[in-house]
Amino acid sequence: MKRLAILTSGGDCSGMNATIRAAARTAISKNVEMIGYRKGYAGLIRNDFITLDTLAVAGTLQRGGTFLQSARSQEFRTEEGRRKALDNLQREGVEGLIVVGGDGSLNGALALARLGFPVIGIPASIDNDIPFTDMALGVDTALNNIIYAVDCIKDTASSHDRAFIVEVMGRGSGYLASTAAVATGAEFAIVPEVEFDLAEMCGQLRQRHQEGRSNALIIMAEGAGQAHELAGAIKDAIGFEVRVTVLGHYQRGGSPTVFDRLLGSRFGKKAVELLLEGNTGVMVGLACHALVATLLEEVVRGEKRPQDEILKMAEVLGI
Repeated sequence: MKRLAILTSGGDCSGMNATIRAAARTAISKNVEMIGYRKGYAGLIRNDFITLDTLAVAGTLQRGGTFLQSARSQEFRTEEGRRKALDNLQREGVEGLIVVGGDGSLNGALALARLGFPVIGIPASIDNDIPFTDMALGVDTALNNIIYAVDCIKDTASSHDRAFIVEVMGRGSGYLASTAAVATGAEFAIVPEVEFDLAEMCGQLRQRHQEGRSNALIIMAEGAGQAHELAGAIKDAIGFEVRVTVLGHYQRGGSPTVFDRLLGSRFGKKAVELLLEGNTGVMVGLACHALVATLLEEVVRGEKRPQDEILKMAEVLGI
């Protein structure tokens, strides 16, 4: 192979730039040209790309988001759109593609692989909901952002005898909420995978207030309900005043942590090596600190179950 390409698709996250940089530099070290498609599959269909030489990726390692940008493409979901993307790859002499993104992006990578094009997927999702990898890109940075914000909120909660409900991202996954609850000492983690008893929660919070505790903290995943609705349901039943903070897209940005810089670098390097070795149609993942390759067919069919240990730990330590 003499020419490879990379794109970032779906939601952005910190660590994507580290991946792009590592992939480009690894390719260059092996005398292979690397190009980057802008705005994901939409750019692939428009044939909008740049050459990723050493200058193009310089100074990107510490930046959050993705300098190639990202976008969702309805056209790529169609057979015609995928054929147009494939034609562009072949016209430009691209012999292998690296796709960095979440479940939708990896489904797109599989679609190209089924058309016979060499593709490697890299998991990037702050929800950490992609199977066959212990961690996806961006998770660690998002968690650190959440922890910093919640620690600040806890200071003001304790100063005013308040309970705070902090809504974090996670439409179908409670990983961020449950892990953040353990790391911040929150009383409750509310996640979409587990039903919670509102009356029991109110009783425990009321007991804490009667014991003289000065604050309470609830971490809620967005997929488990609306934080403002929960606040309205408990405001007169727990003793504490109730306030809500929705962290929103703050969680996804910021300079990547050391973990995400290293993970992105490892993923990018490995993806290029796999393509040059003739391994395609797989996703690079992390398993017990080692890099593993799993067929994209298995990844898109799989489901990542919540970590029961973390959920139970959040429950026990919140007592």
